[in-house]
Amino acid sequence: MHFYYLDEAGCTGKDLGNTEQPIFVLGGISVRDEGWNSTQESMAKIIEKYFSGAIPQNFELHAEHLLSPDGDGPFSGHARERRNNLAKSVLGLLEERSHDVHLYAIDKAKLKSSSCCVAIPYDTMTPYHIAYDYLITYINWFVRNQLGSSARGMLIIDAKEQFQADIERITRARRFEGAAAHRIKWIVEFSYPIDSQKNPMVQLSDLVVFCAKKFLEIDNGYRESYSEEIKKFYAECYLSIHNRIRRKELIDRQGRGMNEINRILREVRSKPNGHWKRRYGY
Repeated sequence: MHFYYLDEAGCTGKDLGNTEQPIFVLGGISVRDEGWNSTQESMAKIIEKYFSGAIPQNFELHAEHLLSPDGDGPFSGHARERRNNLAKSVLGLLEERSHDVHLYAIDKAKLKSSSCCVAIPYDTMTPYHIAYDYLITYINWFVRNQLGSSARGMLIIDAKEQFQADIERITRARRFEGAAAHRIKWIVEFSYPIDSQKNPMVQLSDLVVFCAKKFLEIDNGYRESYSEEIKKFYAECYLSIHNRIRRKELIDRQGRGMNEINRILREVRSKPNGHWKRRYGY
């Protein structure tokens, strides 16, 4: 069994004009069932070292707290460089522990100006809906084509009360409706919501999507006020994330009438500009 974690960053519901959150990202990491404990232990050691053995009570790694300008929560007042190094150490587990990353990012301005001409069971003007529907497609494809005939996936979703009914409706439609050949079959279980404080893999996924969102905002011209140092930091974080995404191009949804959905997915997607590695010195 392979566990696929989902968390989001930049979520403003249907508000597509929020200038503070121009990019939405849904995604996370995947973990083999036999690898969960080792990754958890490695992450715990990194955090314990950061706090010199005295981890705050009820600690939870929130990327927004860790990487806010002055630090927040348990990181309040901590030096930025020290916090940045913690983020890079945790993201280093992706390569060290061979975790794959899956994510889909949406430029809200592009979504706002788009239109969909086919009937689908969700609101195409809500980024979470589009991203969740796509990631089901991607994860189902990945398990079936990359992990072997006996592999199966389980989706574990961070608590998002406002979307719970929508998630259930989309999941039901993808599993039981439409042509049998195009239904979701390799994701056998869906678990939601989950308490992120009790699940370090959700916390790691939170860091992944947060850093991906920040870099995409920078690379697409939304964060010109950021210092070159901060831009370089998020580029370094994104490199760690990008290297663990096995399929960079989108997976087309199969079936009658799906060309329109595939077009929308490409049209509103946020991704790095060409030769981004060279621009940041990689």
